Amino acid sequence: MDAGPRRQPDLSRLLRPRSIAVSGGKFAAEVIRQCDRMGFDGEIWPLHPRLETLEGRDAFRTVGDLPAAPDAAFLGVNRNASLDVMAALAERGTGGAVAYASGYAEAGDDGRDLQSRLVRAAGAMPFLGPNCYGFINYLDGVPLWPDQHGGKRVERGVGIVTQSGNIALNLTMQTRGLPIGYMVTLGNQAVVGLAGAIAALAQDDRVSAIGLHIEGIDDPAGFEAAAQLARRRGVPIVALKTGRSEAGARMTVSHTASVAGADEMVDAFLNSCSIVRVHGIPTFLETLKLLHVCGPLPGRDIASMSCSGGEAALIADAAEERGLRMRDLDAAQTAAVAATLPPLVSVSNPLDYHTFTWGDEAALTETFAAMMAAGFHMTLLVLDFPRPDRCDDADWDDTLRALTTAAERSGGRAGVVASLPEAMPEARAEALVAAGIVPFAGIGEALDAIAAAADASEMAQRDDRDDYTILKSRVTTESLQTVSEWDAKRSLCGHGLSIPDGRLVTDPEAAVAAAREIGFPVALKAVGANIAHKSEIGAVKLNLSNDAAVARAARDLAPLGEALLVEAMVTDAVAELIVGVERDPALGLFLLVGSGGILVELVGDGRILRAPATRGEIGNALASLKAGALLRGYRGKPAGDMEAAVDAVLAVQSYALANAARLWELDVNPLMVRPKGLGAVAADALISLMKETEGD
Repeated sequence: MDAGPRRQPDLSRLLRPRSIAVSGGKFAAEVIRQCDRMGFDGEIWPLHPRLETLEGRDAFRTVGDLPAAPDAAFLGVNRNASLDVMAALAERGTGGAVAYASGYAEAGDDGRDLQSRLVRAAGAMPFLGPNCYGFINYLDGVPLWPDQHGGKRVERGVGIVTQSGNIALNLTMQTRGLPIGYMVTLGNQAVVGLAGAIAALAQDDRVSAIGLHIEGIDDPAGFEAAAQLARRRGVPIVALKTGRSEAGARMTVSHTASVAGADEMVDAFLNSCSIVRVHGIPTFLETLKLLHVCGPLPGRDIASMSCSGGEAALIADAAEERGLRMRDLDAAQTAAVAATLPPLVSVSNPLDYHTFTWGDEAALTETFAAMMAAGFHMTLLVLDFPRPDRCDDADWDDTLRALTTAAERSGGRAGVVASLPEAMPEARAEALVAAGIVPFAGIGEALDAIAAAADASEMAQRDDRDDYTILKSRVTTESLQTVSEWDAKRSLCGHGLSIPDGRLVTDPEAAVAAAREIGFPVALKAVGANIAHKSEIGAVKLNLSNDAAVARAARDLAPLGEALLVEAMVTDAVAELIVGVERDPALGLFLLVGSGGILVELVGDGRILRAPATRGEIGNALASLKAGALLRGYRGKPAGDMEAAVDAVLAVQSYALANAARLWELDVNPLMVRPKGLGAVAADALISLMKETEGD
C-alpha cells in the first residue's frame, strides 16, 4: 500500500507560546527557572496537586483551574500520571505539549501500549516525545527544557532537530559562534516526528538553515514533503545520520544487495530530498554556520590566503581531497595581487603573503581585496588566534579589519580558518559572524563545510519530484520467490531491455539445434527458479564454438536446473556493468549502477540512486564509475554505447516501477555495453518478487 505523507500538526503555538503550563515538581521547577533566566515574558502557570507555589508563582491544582488554555505545556510527571494530564490539556484546548517522562515504547511491550494510550489521550493536540527533553526557542526566549543549557537569545539562527536529548544538550554547549535559533528534541516521536519539526522550523523566517541528527526515518513520505517545503522556502537542510536504516538485516539473493548497503540507500534518499549529509558533529556545526552566514555556495572555487607556506600546503591538499577547486589566477588577477605585495612574494593560489605586511592594515586590505576580486566562491584566510590568557592578540585585529573591509569592497564571501579549533575563541567567532564572515574551526571541517554548502546549492536548483514510490513491506524468507533467468529476461525485454538471441531447451540434442540456429559461439546455462548465482555452482558454460562442445556442456548442466538456456555470446563488449534495483522496507526502491561482472562485489564500484532516477542522473552516475573510463574509450579502444547503456538502465527501472508492489530486488549483471552505435545487451538477469500483497 502506498504510504503517503502524514498530515503534519500545527506546532506554532507550542514552539512560540505566550502562555506555558508546567506540570510536576522538580523538573517543572527547572523549566520555570530556565524561562526566567532567558527572559520569557509570557505567562507561566505551574500545575501541582499539593504545592501552593512553585518558583515564586501560584500553583494551580488542575488544568481546569488555569486562567485560559495554555499555548504550550511541559509534563514533568511520571509516565502514568502523564496520561491524565495529557488528556486534560487536550480537552482544555492546549496548543501542544512536551512529554518528558520515559518508559514508553523504548521500554518494551508494556511501554508501547502506554505510549498508544498517551497518543489517544492527546487526541488532536500535538506533543513532543515521550522520552523527550523538550525544546529551546532561542529566538523568543522559550525553553521548555528541564536542565541547564549553553545557548543564548538570538535574533536569527539555525534550527537543530535531534532524536537524542543528550546530543541536543551537548550541542547547546558549542563555542564555535554558531547562532542557534531552535533546539528541538523528539524522543520517541509518538506524534511529532522529523517531518513535523522540519515543516515548523522552515516556516519561521528567522531560521537560516536546519540541521537534523537522525537515528531513523519513520515517515519517509512526510519527511520528503517537509524537505521540499524547506527547499521552496530557501532553507537548506544538513543531516547527520547515525546507524543504519530500519531495514536491519535484509534478505538478499542478488549482487545488487551486496553493493547497495542500507546506509548507501539512506544517502540516496537524503540526496533525493535535497538534504546534504555530513559525517561527524564538528562538520555538522561548521556546515550550519557557513549556511547561516553565506547560504549555499554557488560553486566550488576557493582561494586561500595565509602568511605561512605550511598552512598554504595544508589547505591545498585538503581541498583536492574534497573535490574543491583552487584555480589559478589569470594574468590580470596575478598582476593585481602582486601590485599589493613586496617583490619577494610569489603570487599563487593558495597565496602565502608572508609577514612583510603583518600589522599593516592598509596593505593587507589591498592584498585581500585584490584576491577576493578574482571571483572565488569562498576566500579563506588562515588565522589561528593566540590564547588570550598568556598572549597579546592586538595585531590580529588589524588583519580582521583588513579582511572585513576587503569583503565589503569586493562583495565576496570570506571565512577565517583556525587550523586548530581551540585557536578560534568564541568571542572572535561571534564577532566574525556578526560581520558576515564565517569563523571556521579546523581546516578539514572548514573544507567539508564548503563542499557541503556547494552541494546544497546544487540541490536547491532542483524541481520538486512527486513521483517517488514508497511502499512499506512485511517480508519473510517464505514470502519471496526468485524468477528464472529466462522469465526475468523476457519480462525485462517487454520494457525495452535488449537481451541476447536465446532458446529455452530441455535436452542436449535440442541445445545443439538451438546453437546452430543462433550461430556460434554460444553460452549455455542451467536455469530454474531456485538458481540465483549460476557461476557459484558451475551452471554456466561460455564460448561454446561447435556441436560437440554444446552437447558435452548440456549433459553436464542438465542435472543442475529445470531447463537449459542457449544464448548468443556477446564478443565485442567494451565494458560490463551491473544494473539493479533494491528495496528498503521503509524508504522504497533504489537503483544501482556499477562496474559489473564476476568481480562486482570485490570491486564495489557502484552508485545508488533513488527510483525513479532521471536520464541525466543515470548518465552522470555511469560516467562517474571506474567503468566510465572504458565507456569513454580507454587507451585507444573504441568508446562504449553510453546512450544505449542509459536506455538499458531506464528499461530496468521501468520494469521495477511497473512491478513496485511485488518487487524485492532485481539484478542485471553483466550488462554488456558494446561499441558506440551497437547497443547494450543484458547477459544475465535475476528477479526476486514478493508472493504476498503489500501491507502496512
